[in-house]
Amino acid sequence: MFLYFFLVISIFWILKPLKKALFVGYYNAHHIGSLDGPEVEQLAKVGNMLVAFIAVVAFTMLARRYHRHQLTLIFSVFSVAVLVFFAFAIGSPDIVLYPVREGKAPLALKAVSVESAGDVISWAFYLFGDLFNTLMVATFFAFLNDSVRPDDAKRLYGPIVLGGVAGGAIGSSFLRVLIDDLSTSQWMLVCTGMTLLVGVIGLAAGKIVDRQQAEPVTAKPAETKEDKPAQSSAAVEGAKLVLKSRYLLSIVVIVGLYEIVSTILDFQFTATVYGLMSGDEAREQISTVYAITNWVGLAIQIFATTFVMERFGIKIALMVMPIAIMGNSGAFLILPILWVGSFLNTTDNGLNYSLNQSSREALWTPTSRDEKYKAKAFIDMFVQRFAKAIAVGINLVMSAVFAAKEGSKELGAGIRLLSLFAIGLTLIWLFAARYAGKQFEEMTKSDKDKAD
Repeated sequence: MFLYFFLVISIFWILKPLKKALFVGYYNAHHIGSLDGPEVEQLAKVGNMLVAFIAVVAFTMLARRYHRHQLTLIFSVFSVAVLVFFAFAIGSPDIVLYPVREGKAPLALKAVSVESAGDVISWAFYLFGDLFNTLMVATFFAFLNDSVRPDDAKRLYGPIVLGGVAGGAIGSSFLRVLIDDLSTSQWMLVCTGMTLLVGVIGLAAGKIVDRQQAEPVTAKPAETKEDKPAQSSAAVEGAKLVLKSRYLLSIVVIVGLYEIVSTILDFQFTATVYGLMSGDEAREQISTVYAITNWVGLAIQIFATTFVMERFGIKIALMVMPIAIMGNSGAFLILPILWVGSFLNTTDNGLNYSLNQSSREALWTPTSRDEKYKAKAFIDMFVQRFAKAIAVGINLVMSAVFAAKEGSKELGAGIRLLSLFAIGLTLIWLFAARYAGKQFEEMTKSDKDKAD
């Protein structure tokens, strides 16, 4: 499972800066009306919500029939097919890949149809980059949560999630070092090989778990045919499960508010970089920040995650990230400069992919199999993207109302004032995290007492 997650997150952190650089760079050269690259990217995040809805339906339908390693294999094969497509499509010399400095013409414009082709590929690649992460991470954690006992989660989740954090650090650093040596098309082929390996490892892990346990491990007794509810539409099964449980609703609040805040921080980060830099300078800054972020996350995962979860419990572990974000957002509100804005990304992703993810995923271990697969898919796919869409509206309105003067190299006031939204939402997130952590402790204590 360590290797499985290592590869999935390595691929994601190779795709993420490539898709952002291609998309934002392309629309910095080809505005949509008055919207530049970072603002058009906010529209793409709304597109991600629509893609996520389709992903929820597909995942739920497949989870009814297939289990563990079978889901991994299905989504790995799908991802390989799409990556091979982009290896050829992005290789076209007609596509503007990166932004250019003012006064310089875009490179590689060899056909009249370049702008139309660039639009299609830029959008498709951006949406797939998010879909890959949505499907593969959801599948991984459904697999993991269905295989680990609640009383083992505090001990095992730190080392296993370390695989993902290490994958992020190594994947982003690998990209940073070789970003000028390999074309985007060649990076797609690298990701293709890694995705094939994910499928192989998933099959091996599934066989190991099947040998170790005769049936899925859950904190609740297996449902009988009489107890099992009738299946409803795949689009609403997960939502119904969530609405029946205050515990799951608290997870919705945690995930939803995190995604809104994260989208605000990402917009502030992107707008800061492209507002104060341009061209290759901005591209290199993004890849550098991503590499720093992932090494910070790796250090947190190695030295802090397991210690905090075992010593202080899930409740405290869940509260660390919102407190850190409040501090960094307050700093950016006062001092909106390049590296303070860049470290918004580090505070967000460095903690989210380490301590926060380990503790948040542990919340699912006391739940039933249906909740692990269907409710979790609804939350991790649809709720996440819906929350991003809300954040997009906030970002675009603030950016438009408090826009920077045209041609200036200063950030608009709206970019800085978004920190007020982030701080306010983070306070609510903090209370939800406290409630979910307390409920987890009560549920696992009760299950342990019954086992004794």
